[in-house]
Amino acid sequence: MKSTYEKLFEGNRKWVDDTLARDPEFFEKLAKGQKPPVLWIGCSDSRVPANEITGTLPGEIFVHRNIANMVVHTDLNMLSVVDYAVNALQVTDIIVCGHYGCGGVIASLGKKQNGLVDNWLRNIKDVYRLYQRELDAIKDKDKKANRLVELNVMEQVLNLSKTSIVQNAWAKGQPLSLHGLVYDLRSGILNDLETTISGQSDLPTYYIMDAELAVH
Repeated sequence: MKSTYEKLFEGNRKWVDDTLARDPEFFEKLAKGQKPPVLWIGCSDSRVPANEITGTLPGEIFVHRNIANMVVHTDLNMLSVVDYAVNALQVTDIIVCGHYGCGGVIASLGKKQNGLVDNWLRNIKDVYRLYQRELDAIKDKDKKANRLVELNVMEQVLNLSKTSIVQNAWAKGQPLSLHGLVYDLRSGILNDLETTISGQSDLPTYYIMDAELAVH
C-alpha cells in the first residue's frame, strides 16, 4: 500500500494534469510573478484552506497562517508577511479569518496545560479578559467558544490596525482595508463580522501614530 506521503505526489500529478487541461499556459503565467490584491491571515487548521473556501486560484491570495489566526506584535514572521504584502505587493485588503470550532480558542478556555502552545494561547486569554462579563454570561460551552472566536478575530483586526506598517500605508494615502471573517465548518460559509477598518479615522485617537515616529 502507498503511504500518505507517496499519495501526495500522486495527488500533485493529477492536479497538474487537471490544471493544464483547463489552461495549458497556467503554470507558465504563474511563474512570471505574483500580484495578489488580498492578504489572508488565517488559522493553521487543515480544514480552512484560503484558496479552496474562497474559490480562488494560486496567485490570487497571499496567505499567512498560525494557530488561531493571531496578530501578535512580537511575531516577526507575521509582521514580515504584512510588510511584504502591504509595501511590495500593494495589497488593497487584509483579511483576518477565524473559524468556529477552533482548537486553539477552545484550548484557551480550559486550564489544562498543552505544552509550548500555552504561551501563544495566552494572547487569546487576554481577549477573554477584555470581554469576560459577556463571555461568563454564556453558559453553553460551544456558544461561548464560538463567541470567543468572533471576538478574537475582531481584536486581531484591531491589532493589525495598530501596526506601523498599516498606519504608514494609510498616511501615504495607500488604499488598504482590514476585514474580520469567520468560517463556519458546518456550512462552509464565510461570515463577515462587519469590523472593517479602512483608515486612521476608524481608530480611537490614542492608537493613531505620527507616520515618521511609528513603531511596530
